[in-house]
Amino acid sequence: MKTFHILTLFPKMFEGPFSESMIKRALTNGLIDIKIYNLRDWGLGKHKQVDDTPYGGGAGMVMRFDVLSNAISNIQLTISKLPKSGVRSLKTILLTPQGEKLDQKKVRSFSSSKFTDFILICGHYEGFDERIRDLVDEELSIGDYVLTGGEIPAMVLVDSISRLIPGVLGKEESHLSETFENNLLEYPHYTRPEKFNGRKVPEILLFGDHKKIEEWRKKEAETRTEKKRPDLLS
Repeated sequence: MKTFHILTLFPKMFEGPFSESMIKRALTNGLIDIKIYNLRDWGLGKHKQVDDTPYGGGAGMVMRFDVLSNAISNIQLTISKLPKSGVRSLKTILLTPQGEKLDQKKVRSFSSSKFTDFILICGHYEGFDERIRDLVDEELSIGDYVLTGGEIPAMVLVDSISRLIPGVLGKEESHLSETFENNLLEYPHYTRPEKFNGRKVPEILLFGDHKKIEEWRKKEAETRTEKKRPDLLS
């Protein structure tokens, strides 16, 4: 089982996404575990301060190194005390626009890896004190754009990893032909009705010749990828 330890300033953001659909079922069935930690539990003073003005001046507030360091150390200690059915192995990930861009290959490596525990650090404000980068194993981005915080990237990472864990999707072959597998976009899908508003389902899908259907789907995936995402083919 993989356990995701999410360090955030906004724990309630995760209540909706993790209480519905596939993630909820995976949690209920004990296939994954998710633990949410409020960074303010390690905040300083009466107001639980977690940020401060940047040295050298500039706009915005910067998340403090000491607060983050103490939080990560405490979470690591908590993980070391968790029940062990085998060897626990930890990866600490900083979610930042400057990180390596997340793709399906990376997701699959996480899902199949030896790592049992992931600490996901969600940034906010203007950014992190630079020294935090010395305490993490990896930096990840979900795209070339800036969000208000790392909470949504953390949700994306948990979802994308979890759905590849055996038993989560139900049918293990469900993800094998999906978009980005084998560097191809997924082939088109159709269901009932067979005809509607002058639009028809391709005839090849109606007669049960599985070999021809497989060939058609492969060709459609290649054609679609060449048209929409030729960069994947290169």
